[in-house]
Amino acid sequence: MPIPSSRPSARALLCGLALAAGAVAGAAAADAYPARPVRLIVPFAAGGTTDIVARAIAPRAGEALGQPLVVDNKGGGGGSIGAHEAARAQPDGYTLGVATVSTTATNPAINARLPYNPLTDFTPIVNIAATPNVLAVHPGFKAQTFAAFVDEVKKNPHKHAYGTAGTGSIGHMLTELMASRAGLALTHVPYRGSSPALNDAVAGQIPIVFDNLPSALPFIKAGRLVALAVAAPERLPQLPQVPTFKELGLEEVNRSAFYGVVGPKGLPPEVVARVHAAVVRALGTPEVRRQIEDTGSRVIGNRPEEFAREIAAENAVYRKIAIERRISAE
Repeated sequence: MPIPSSRPSARALLCGLALAAGAVAGAAAADAYPARPVRLIVPFAAGGTTDIVARAIAPRAGEALGQPLVVDNKGGGGGSIGAHEAARAQPDGYTLGVATVSTTATNPAINARLPYNPLTDFTPIVNIAATPNVLAVHPGFKAQTFAAFVDEVKKNPHKHAYGTAGTGSIGHMLTELMASRAGLALTHVPYRGSSPALNDAVAGQIPIVFDNLPSALPFIKAGRLVALAVAAPERLPQLPQVPTFKELGLEEVNRSAFYGVVGPKGLPPEVVARVHAAVVRALGTPEVRRQIEDTGSRVIGNRPEEFAREIAAENAVYRKIAIERRISAE
């Protein structure tokens, strides 16, 4: 009877060498990342708050990565079109996305047919900033204070239209929450992002807009829009005369937006760590921090697991609101 050999077969040796080579190649690929420019999908039109925040961090984060971080606007569907494109990208770190409350919480809350799951189809990397929201009206609108606004809308139910970044956007859901608690009836006009909604509000095509503060603030400062209330924990230094919804007896409406970087699910931990470090480094530079804070936003820069918990928490809140208000995309 032959004695079994303790030496590995030629085939086993080849398999072992192949596995070792693959491991070395994978480690080398991770070390080399990124070897080309990285695409950052902004799921809303240029000029909105999501775009502003993304473009604030992109140059410095690109420098830290050693490759350009290229902002690519893909608006539409309340942010779902761009979010879906980021979710279905190859998990190699060369296509990332900016996640917002709209794409991960409010839109999914009302649209069961979204082609992605906000809790399982992304790899959270870092929350860049938290941003207040603002209710504003055209200077020609009859009501120039929140109390007068409530009075005017109650006298004319469904007569007045408000614009937002899209159906299922945070502006849409916050306005519905405000309307519910204040007993108002308004008509929603969804746009393909904040910028076109703001442009029509400034032009007087719609009298009311509920938007993130950074994109609306320049128009407010220029007197082209009038701020009635802010969804923020406290009054803002940029708008010290404007009350918060809490002051107005509507504390539930005091919800901030967030803007964070995500990748598709399955993003390698090494890539996550590299992108996280680059964004945090960008947020640590005085000019980037100042650029974000000047809009009324707070710089966050938290860890991936913390950002994941924030996404899940907001998702739960807005699902509850959608059920309560019977809001659906269908």
